[in-house]
Amino acid sequence: MPFAFHYAARSDVGMVRSNNEDSGYAGPHLLAMADGMGGHAGGDVASSTVVAALVDLDGESLSGREATQSLLDRIRRANHDIGAAVAEDPKLEGMGTTLIAIFRTGDRIVLAHIGDSRAFLVRDGEVTQVTKDHSFVQNLVDEGRITADEAKTHPQRSLVTRVLTGNDDDEPDLVVRQGRAGDRYLIASDGLTDYVAKETVDDVLVSTSDPGECADRLVGLALRAGAPDNVTVVVGDLVDIAKVDAPPTQPQVVGAAAARRSGTRPIPTTPAAKAAALAQATSGSDAEDTVTLAEEGPRSRRTLALRVAAALVVAVVVLAGGSYAAYAWSQRQYFIGEDDGVVTVYRGVAQSLGPIELSSPEYSTTISVDDLPESYQQSIESGIEADDRADAQARVEELRVQAQACRYARTQDEPCRTVSPTWTMPTPTSSSSGSASPSSSSSPGASGSPTPSASGTGLPSVAPSRTPTLPAATSTPTTPPSA
Repeated sequence: MPFAFHYAARSDVGMVRSNNEDSGYAGPHLLAMADGMGGHAGGDVASSTVVAALVDLDGESLSGREATQSLLDRIRRANHDIGAAVAEDPKLEGMGTTLIAIFRTGDRIVLAHIGDSRAFLVRDGEVTQVTKDHSFVQNLVDEGRITADEAKTHPQRSLVTRVLTGNDDDEPDLVVRQGRAGDRYLIASDGLTDYVAKETVDDVLVSTSDPGECADRLVGLALRAGAPDNVTVVVGDLVDIAKVDAPPTQPQVVGAAAARRSGTRPIPTTPAAKAAALAQATSGSDAEDTVTLAEEGPRSRRTLALRVAAALVVAVVVLAGGSYAAYAWSQRQYFIGEDDGVVTVYRGVAQSLGPIELSSPEYSTTISVDDLPESYQQSIESGIEADDRADAQARVEELRVQAQACRYARTQDEPCRTVSPTWTMPTPTSSSSGSASPSSSSSPGASGSPTPSASGTGLPSVAPSRTPTLPAATSTPTTPPSA
């Protein structure tokens, strides 16, 4: 029974990336997809290099054993080329690529896999994942440390454990499967599988008969979900060519392997010409007499509209995230103000954002604002900033000292002045005039009232027009003043 793939390949740069590091290939006998990594350092180079090494297999007539060895040999050769490219250009250090390749020979399917890209098989209406991720979270799942559902949102789900990086020990998994007419294979980069629910992907795979329409729908769903990563899908239906009308024979090359060339002429169909064309693509040659590769064509208005909408969503998310970060910062700040005539410690900042107040009372003290020197009252009105809650408590204790000094001065018919934080209430003693005299801890003035000292406080002794800056207290109370 003569088999072939009825196929389609699609790729999109995604909603955030500026370059496509994925490479995809779909032909009558070979499906391949490589997800490059390394950013501008060479992810596109790695993915297109490995795809270019495989395309001459498409059309080869090999036995099952020969097909397996030939596929493995070309992957190893491509991996060696990646290592050589890094050795020649240190800027490419760190590049690498995942790979899934499905090579058909007769009714046998040889599947090679390395990395966290995924391959699925649709048979009799059932969708099965036929690859296992080479990733950190998959190891956690295998060890029973997390569930498969937890792996979907794990912060390190993108950390791969095996990819092609040019090292000799980069070996893919190889599996040989028995093919059946009607089987559908999907190869997808994580730009699809990370952002579109598996149930949705399964539904599209089962319900959409044409491979091209299926691939278009899957990429569209990923873009609609706001996928920031490159999105590449390759769909191949295994068909009996004696029972279908003219299956396609012209391969499709998408992603980095195609985008690194300009022009729109169709690629060749013979294995030798295909290999030469892709080799030119990976080298970046601009020779006019070579055949160029065609991407999937200009993006539709719908895709552009989706891209614009997604950009707006990203902008809103960034703005909201920045606003939340600013609000979270404000709630770690403290200041001292007034509430109902008493000194009050507030959490937040003394500002508002439209109707939203960025502060709330943390606790009130027993200190009356009217008992404070005028300069302190002005400071309380505008808000005295504190480094943290403990600093706010220490400053409250200083304000308590100032209030006590003012009340004492008023009992002596003296003006209220700022005093040193070390000022203590004088102990009353009897005198010939019957008035109290200050203790030895204060220096009496001519009128018999204590003379405030501003030494070491950085505060004006009588300067109500200036806003005092409260110094850090020498000790921090362990509990806030009682309300």
